[in-house]
Amino acid sequence: MTSTHLDRKLSLRHIRFIALGSAIGTGLFYGSAETVQAAGPAVLVAYLVAGCAVFAVMRALGEMAVRHPIAGSFAQYSSRYISPLAGFLTGWTFAFEMIIVAIADMTAAATYMGMWYPETPGWVWMVAALALICGLNLMQVKVFGELEFWFTLIKIVTIVAMIVGGVALIVFGISIGGFTPGPHNLFELEGGFAPFGVWGIVMSLGIVVFSFGGVETLGMTAGEADDPARAIPRAVNTVPLRILVFYILTIGVMLMLIPWTEIGSGESPFVQVFSQLGIPAAPHIMNAVVLSAALSAMNSITYAASRTMYGLAQQHHAPAIFTRLSPSGVPMVPVAIIGLCLVAGLFAYLWIPDQLFLVVASIATFATVFTWASILLAHHGMRREMARSGEKPGTFASPFWPVLNVVTLAFLALVVVILAMTESGRAALIVGGSWLIALLIGYAALVRPAGRVRPELPVREEAARV
Repeated sequence: MTSTHLDRKLSLRHIRFIALGSAIGTGLFYGSAETVQAAGPAVLVAYLVAGCAVFAVMRALGEMAVRHPIAGSFAQYSSRYISPLAGFLTGWTFAFEMIIVAIADMTAAATYMGMWYPETPGWVWMVAALALICGLNLMQVKVFGELEFWFTLIKIVTIVAMIVGGVALIVFGISIGGFTPGPHNLFELEGGFAPFGVWGIVMSLGIVVFSFGGVETLGMTAGEADDPARAIPRAVNTVPLRILVFYILTIGVMLMLIPWTEIGSGESPFVQVFSQLGIPAAPHIMNAVVLSAALSAMNSITYAASRTMYGLAQQHHAPAIFTRLSPSGVPMVPVAIIGLCLVAGLFAYLWIPDQLFLVVASIATFATVFTWASILLAHHGMRREMARSGEKPGTFASPFWPVLNVVTLAFLALVVVILAMTESGRAALIVGGSWLIALLIGYAALVRPAGRVRPELPVREEAARV
């Protein structure tokens, strides 16, 4: 008989690196240049504020994941503590976001390979990346977790090397192209620390929040963690902080080494810094790193999307066949569907490359805000229900409830307002709104009565030693 229960084979090390791998990618290696140009050195404030929001979301998700360690977690939590419709919208929006971002990473991988093999058609590398990632995701989850660990380790080593090398240049006062590095460059260049004022910080928040998107993938691991009561709290407490430190330290060092007006001018900020460190092969080294970053993101994204679909099927929000597992314990039908979507994305990219990337960026930005808000609202509903029944919070309760939830929801509302004030942001809201309307129609037409009942989730209260 075919199994429908996921194996618990992910260790704490795997869980931490899956979440890190999802949130540290092209948003840091290339997207950081765009945030700097939007706010100048004051972008560090934007990252700090958004990082606090990430911590609030992850603590809320962590408390729910410890209490209910199930697959497809935040879609299930939304169904239980908001409404079945909310769970349907959250799950499918997150799955769709993951798929289209995977399409972007697949095409990016082809672009990176083009640097070394310019004569080879890009679609060849797209197919190779697709086959590699789908193959990895059909292996046992422990094998997947181990591979993602090494993928992410490459990125982390590169980031640490850039930080250490940059600090060495600053400490020894080594001039870079006639530009003396140091902390003074955060305040003494044209416009000072905040050349665009508070408005520049505010307008950069939309891009910064998108950069942090994906960290919620950590919640997907609850159903396959070998000891969720121990692993999830530790990962939630450390992963957001590590991501925030990596972003702030990396960008802070860049701003001290290179005039902020020149960051990202024609090449990756990382290539600029590594070139100044006297490494002649910097472009090739960084090309290998960003290639591994794209493959790592595809790997984590395919995992997250397949587990989301698995969880949706458990709620009767997707066909029951989505819960059937392969002999290696993987939901094979969702992985196959994701593979087909990537094939469709390959042809769509060849047909309309410019428009496709606009849709990818729009849906990803909108879905990140929507998903975080759903997590906070579900957590709020859970705590209210616990309070009504006289049940005390568990050992990993989110702090400062409900104030922290309300403040973070207000921050997310501000991000939506910011999106509405830019052309690309308005496109995000239009595409995202259209997607939600399509989901509402699908829910009304396809979801049977069994899928419209709030699910009863298993409760697992264990001492969490954090």
